[in-house]
Amino acid sequence: MHFLLSNDDGYMAPGLEVLAREISRLGKVTVVAPDRDRSGASNSLTLDTPLSVKTAKNGFRYVNGTPTDCVHLAITGLLDDVPDMVISGINSGPNLGDDVLYSGTVAAAMEGRFLGRPAVAVSLAGYNATHYDNAASLVCTFLERMLSESLPPDLLLNINIPDFSQSEPGRWETTRLGKRHKSEASVRMSDPKGREVFWIGPAGHGNDAGPGTDFYAIENGNISVTPLQFDLTRYDIIDDVASWISPLAIK
Repeated sequence: MHFLLSNDDGYMAPGLEVLAREISRLGKVTVVAPDRDRSGASNSLTLDTPLSVKTAKNGFRYVNGTPTDCVHLAITGLLDDVPDMVISGINSGPNLGDDVLYSGTVAAAMEGRFLGRPAVAVSLAGYNATHYDNAASLVCTFLERMLSESLPPDLLLNINIPDFSQSEPGRWETTRLGKRHKSEASVRMSDPKGREVFWIGPAGHGNDAGPGTDFYAIENGNISVTPLQFDLTRYDIIDDVASWISPLAIK
């Protein structure tokens, strides 16, 4: 197996280095990651400026772009040997519920899936995350089990692992995405020159966070595995919308 690793925390992030080292036991590993922290970049592609790729001393390649840029470049022309699978992470902090809409970690995995490769996003669910070694070991165990099966062609998984040591094991849970309360208000401040600036407020706490959700699994010390898909269509109101627009005449 040839694994492409990326992330949104940047090529120097500890979670990426630990994961690359651990996954190298399973096959060839190529790392293509952003040159800096691009958290919250979502699925953005850089279309108006050229991208450059450089190589760090440890062999990791880094790009002056988004996580999606990194995976897109790697699969569509940068690499001679196209990877079999895309792994994104290990992210510092959780990606639960609505987070997947903003997450660069999930976006990198999603781009791999867009380009025809099974993909997994991995996050360490602690805001001062430390136990990357344990998380990487768990990811390898999961991959070994998963690769023994026939992978669906459209596989995209979002994994969140509690920030615990090996002496505090949780169990694996298949979950659905929960939902957060709305974000807290933006924070208004002044810069050193007295100009008004704003910080985006923190994400809201879990709202739909009961049993079966990714929030609930993490809250109870378990590992959340959520299968994702691209289709955002809200099928339950298609007929309603059709009835709303039916009287509209095109002149």
